[in-house]
Amino acid sequence: MNSDVRTYKVVDFGFQINPDLPVVGYTEMVTDAVCISHSHPRAQLIYATSGVMNVVVNNQIWVVNPLQGLWIPGHTEHQVTFQKDVNLYSVYVDPSFMDGLPKVSFSFDISVFLKQLVFKIISFGTDGDISPSKRRIIDVFLDELALIEPSATFLPTTNHERLQKVVQLLLNDVASKNTIEYYADISFMSSKTLSRLFIKELGMNFSDWRTRLKLLEAIKRLGEKQSIKEIALDLGYETASAFIFMFKKHLGTTPANYILEDQK
Repeated sequence: MNSDVRTYKVVDFGFQINPDLPVVGYTEMVTDAVCISHSHPRAQLIYATSGVMNVVVNNQIWVVNPLQGLWIPGHTEHQVTFQKDVNLYSVYVDPSFMDGLPKVSFSFDISVFLKQLVFKIISFGTDGDISPSKRRIIDVFLDELALIEPSATFLPTTNHERLQKVVQLLLNDVASKNTIEYYADISFMSSKTLSRLFIKELGMNFSDWRTRLKLLEAIKRLGEKQSIKEIALDLGYETASAFIFMFKKHLGTTPANYILEDQK
């Protein structure tokens, strides 16, 4: 992100409490901006047809690309960073329509059908004129939301002071090949203690967490149209094939196919 990053306004639609307006949609092109940490009564589905967003919710980081949506329940603190040009789509759900919908935040693989429902709802406008035909579409949208399931493309973070220092060092140097012993030493603890902290605070071991970090960085860079070879080298892999193997092992597809899915 460049030095011209700006603060993105918090959209008012999330604060409107109105059972007569079950959902309200919004779209905008956002370039190099940060929407500071905030919450609102309405739940929110965030999606982008192009570009990449970093979203922080409850000590977890999601990298959201055009293959995914992000679900955020109402009254949940979150911060969104827009990488370069992001074609943003959001739908806000009134609290009175939350029965059966997910109660926690997560990213999910968004179906073509759900995308089209999002686009249709945004086309309704924001004047609150909900005809019977529009209401039927909204009902289908809410039914589809009830079926979404979490993907694994998130990165847990922590407020634990000693572990947070290690996490920040890893975030600042994604290509690092330093061992857990190295990070334990500069944090004045044993490698066993640091290993236990990773599992206790982050729910995964040091190696798995660092791999997840590389995956999310790879997804972000693929969204920015960087070459696979460039990404592999920047993430610390000796060869592109080693990076491709890691990517496919964890996401079930190659980076090249991931890009093709993104373009559908």
